[in-house]
Amino acid sequence: MNQLPTTVRLQESNFYLEVCLDPFNKRIRADDYRGNIQEILTKLEKLVHEHSVEKLIIKGRTEDTFTFYEAGFQPEAVIDRYFLGTDAWFFTKFYTSKRKTTDHWMTEDGIIQNIYQLEPPGKRPLPPKEYILKKVSQSDAAKLSALYRQVFQIYPTPLNDPDYVKKTMEDGTIYYGFFHQGEIVSAASAEINSFYKNAELTDCATLTEHRKYGLMKLLLQELEKELKRDGIYCAYSIARSLSFGMNAALYQLGYKYRGRLMNNVYIYDKLENMNIWVKNLADC
Repeated sequence: MNQLPTTVRLQESNFYLEVCLDPFNKRIRADDYRGNIQEILTKLEKLVHEHSVEKLIIKGRTEDTFTFYEAGFQPEAVIDRYFLGTDAWFFTKFYTSKRKTTDHWMTEDGIIQNIYQLEPPGKRPLPPKEYILKKVSQSDAAKLSALYRQVFQIYPTPLNDPDYVKKTMEDGTIYYGFFHQGEIVSAASAEINSFYKNAELTDCATLTEHRKYGLMKLLLQELEKELKRDGIYCAYSIARSLSFGMNAALYQLGYKYRGRLMNNVYIYDKLENMNIWVKNLADC
């Protein structure tokens, strides 16, 4: 079975639906929809059973909130201004008891509480001059994949494959990285939705021995600058809920916590909960 996520666009007489079929993470995510909401939900339930998934996610609009509640969905998170200035709610439904169970929720609550007690970051010195920040091109796809192979045992998408990385670049994803002695030691990307003018800052990875210089914050700031130049002001990121460092970095860069997606993806070494952080770049 193909484990790569695939996007399917369904146009029927009474609705349009765009879904991501994600067999590796045993989930389906509805990224966009319009038309008859009841027929849309019926179609999604059919896809759930056809593909034997454990979790269904809908990026829902506020006006459909009560319909989602009535259909058995619960809101887990929100992205401010996702749909050209209006909010997107992550409504979810689980299809196995195991997928709806987590052992780390209270620990993750404590991480968020502790992060919100942090002092504003002081001005840090720039990393040593041998660290070179630049936009990553297709010619560096193999080096980028090598970084992700070293950092993650498991990752939701096959970034360990240079051909996949090249395809994401062709589809509009931009990557920035720090090069050290010719190799990429830290990287992050912005996955851009050009229609709705938003971007997910994602694929954040730094080799352990290079984590003392604050490279990730600098990469995210560089990505934000490029997004603003392109007129994209809704930026968000989805971070591992158990990662104090990554969540703290987003908070100190001005991102706001907007909820947690339970058992959302297989990442690092297991199925994990993921926090959503949102920033309005127009305020920067």
